[in-house]
Amino acid sequence: MATKGERDSLTGRLTRYARVSASIGGVAARAASSRLIGRGQGNAIAADLRRALGGLKGPVMKVAQMLATIPEVLPPEVAAELAELQSNAPAMGWAFVQRRMSAELGSGWRDKFASFEKEAAAAASLGQVHRANSLPARGAKEGVPLACKLQYPDMAAAVEADLGQLSVILAIYRRIDRSIDTRNIELEVGARLREELDYELEARHMSLYRDLLADEPRVHVPDVVGTLSTQRLLTMTWLQGRPLAEIEQAPEADRNKVAEALFRAWYVPFYRAGVIHGDPHLGNYTVADDLSINLLDFGCLRAFQPKFIQGVVDLYRAVRDDDRDLAVHAFTTWGFERLSPTVIDALRVWAEFLYAPLIEDRPRRLQEKESAGVFGQDIAHEVHKRLKAEGGVTPPREWVFMNRASVGLGGVFLRLKARLNWHRMFHELLDEFDPVALSKRQKAAFTKAGVPLP
Repeated sequence: MATKGERDSLTGRLTRYARVSASIGGVAARAASSRLIGRGQGNAIAADLRRALGGLKGPVMKVAQMLATIPEVLPPEVAAELAELQSNAPAMGWAFVQRRMSAELGSGWRDKFASFEKEAAAAASLGQVHRANSLPARGAKEGVPLACKLQYPDMAAAVEADLGQLSVILAIYRRIDRSIDTRNIELEVGARLREELDYELEARHMSLYRDLLADEPRVHVPDVVGTLSTQRLLTMTWLQGRPLAEIEQAPEADRNKVAEALFRAWYVPFYRAGVIHGDPHLGNYTVADDLSINLLDFGCLRAFQPKFIQGVVDLYRAVRDDDRDLAVHAFTTWGFERLSPTVIDALRVWAEFLYAPLIEDRPRRLQEKESAGVFGQDIAHEVHKRLKAEGGVTPPREWVFMNRASVGLGGVFLRLKARLNWHRMFHELLDEFDPVALSKRQKAAFTKAGVPLP
């Protein structure tokens, strides 16, 4: 039976959801009241949305930030407002934590740890992390440092409520601008967010990445402690590291080492087994003392069929060789529809921007022209205008998190001011790319980890 504190918490949460729903409904009504929304009105609606969403701390913040980091999915003024929202939620108190841990591991859960810190080491939109130590193994004097990721209660209901808010937000956007059909984006964000609730699936994701990155000495993945994990509690080994922000003022050679490790952490699994980490959020990795990378969160992965990866490779070659027919083939392979010549030209502008650092065989910054805001925002705005003039486009679902990972990771490389030969790093992966071999590796790795094949 729920305690009074839990009932009060649930009542408070439902009250806040009702208030935010009413606020967003008001924003939608104001948007619908005008047939033509000018830029000034768009700014006003963006501010209204931010105020409405700011009333909640939870999955809706994650949804908002996902949208804010996918270029041109929302108008620039709306994306800028949502990007300022904070995803961190207030941590659960110790009494609440004890009840949650008892629910997951039983009333004697404290006896399963040598120590368990009362204060959360980190709190985010879906749960919080506590440091702990395992019981000593036979013959050992002390246990192993652990990270216990504990999900907040009622998150499944919260996620569904927030995905309902997402539908309203995107409906508002469609009222403002029809250049990008957001139906597949809504489906993809919903699918990935629901997966993040399943910590047993995340544990399998972690095992998958441990295998795929086993030969990468500068990328580390925690070990899952299965006996101390459930669907809503994920216990793993603690990896010591510093936030990326502490590296930003380091010597260039150090920053380059970190950037190179990040590049391989993201793209080795992609080109070798067709899977990518879909959330390059700064809180999802840390930097070890030797400048290697610790990957910490595996809730948001996106797996692709080999033909999609082949499309990525084909598009690179199309940009490099100025081969329009191959570019059309790549976009079609991805699942883009309504590919008129004007739409194709607009998509090629975006592809040329993303692939430019990979084509030049020299050390360089990822983006040599200084730009404020989201990585690629200026180019994305230009593409957006072209698509709007043509009548719009429907991006395929696979594009959403592939594009988000590329843009998000690009933003990290810009923060590091990394100067690397991206061409050679990319070709180390491209030159061994074989779709048949990828398909075999993917099937073997996914089957071993118990992860569904795409």
